[in-house]
Amino acid sequence: MRSLGNVLWLTLKELRVLRADPVLLLLVVYTFTIAVYTVATGVKTEVRNAAIAVVDEDRSELSRAVTAALLPPLFQPPAAIAPAEVTPALDAGRFVFVLQLPPRFESDLLASRPVDLGLDVDATAMAQAGNGAAYIQQIVLATIGERLGTAAPPIALAVRLRFNPNGLPEWFTSVMQVMNSTLILSIILPGAAMLREREHGTLEHLLAMPVTPLEILLAKIGANALVIVAAATLSLLLVVRGLLAVPIAGSVPLFVLGTIVFQVSVAALGVLLATLTTSTGQFGLLALPVFILMMLLSGSMTPLESMPGWLQAMVQVLPTTQFVAFAQSVLFRGADFALVAPRLGVLCLLGLLFFGAAYRRLRHTLAE
Repeated sequence: MRSLGNVLWLTLKELRVLRADPVLLLLVVYTFTIAVYTVATGVKTEVRNAAIAVVDEDRSELSRAVTAALLPPLFQPPAAIAPAEVTPALDAGRFVFVLQLPPRFESDLLASRPVDLGLDVDATAMAQAGNGAAYIQQIVLATIGERLGTAAPPIALAVRLRFNPNGLPEWFTSVMQVMNSTLILSIILPGAAMLREREHGTLEHLLAMPVTPLEILLAKIGANALVIVAAATLSLLLVVRGLLAVPIAGSVPLFVLGTIVFQVSVAALGVLLATLTTSTGQFGLLALPVFILMMLLSGSMTPLESMPGWLQAMVQVLPTTQFVAFAQSVLFRGADFALVAPRLGVLCLLGLLFFGAAYRRLRHTLAE
């Protein structure tokens, strides 16, 4: 009971220190509100409002129908340009796509003669260029088939989008940003709190008190866990579900449970990194590549399936990889506890490993 009391008082001390630091409070609020909203609504790789031009050398009813079929929100209203303007327009970055319809376009198709269309693409934005070229091809073929009465293929493929029926990127990006924010702050706040004790000279005061390294570590992690988990939950409910209108399919309490386990393991990693450095600047330089690497390899930005097989196996030991898979199952697919229990088990195991390493390193540092 005495040990629990020490942890409680140390936790309250950490919360008061955090409350007295307006910069850290502003960082927490910004990370889970403005950053989540702006990333979800502003960072897009799919085709939206792309600038397109059409070189119509046929001036037929079919060529006008193809031009009219290039509609928002995928594309801006097509601009009509001359063939000599194609290269200068692309060089100047005025258009991403330029579709060229040759002379006798409609008459050649009606006479069953081969027709070559040209599509110039500014491929500096690779994802948008590839997807947009595929959309334009589908639109052109569909318009030609509709206007000329081309027979439909004998097989029709019905596509159903599950978990995101409208294909809105905000649904995925907003949730992933909440998890990335949780990762970043879970590393920075506990590590900064430990280094602040050393830089302000209050670490010696703690050592003079009847507290143990374990109690200090639990207080550092526990205080920041309260703040970060509460902020992540409010961000999920108010920003993601409220402001961005992203439906939450699964259990929010189950997500909070997984967030707590994840936060404890990553916070222990933050304390471990702090014990390896002597200043806040060194800690920032060390923590930056760590959480960037963990984000890039977690599956929150790029699919794990696109990675080499050996790398897919290696990243399974990262807490972020397990947490992203857990959160996607709960929030998007409505998974229950039984389905995500293996992920939680791995997170608990990784948390114990990081916590044990941080505790051992903290004892060694305090002894020095």
